Amino acid sequence: MKQQRVHLLVSGKVQGVFFRQALKVVAKKNNVLGLVRNLKDGRVEAILEGDNKSINSVIEWTRIGPANSRVDDIEVSNEEFKNEFSTFDVLY
Repeated sequence: MKQQRVHLLVSGKVQGVFFRQALKVVAKKNNVLGLVRNLKDGRVEAILEGDNKSINSVIEWTRIGPANSRVDDIEVSNEEFKNEFSTFDVLY
């Protein structure tokens, strides 16, 4: 399968609601590698690498998020696949 890399910026009530931890669980379940972190402006940023189907599954989940979150907007940018991750990490 073709590997891809996407950069996500998620806006809404996405900090303080276990969004990053829940995204990590979903990413691992779908064999997606990368990272997720909070930004100072209140958004969550994620970089995902994996096959197209798996990445799309994670993006679809991200549009809804975990309980108690509210996703207002999600920016998805395709980037050049770099194969730089060996895990999925939550950065603090």
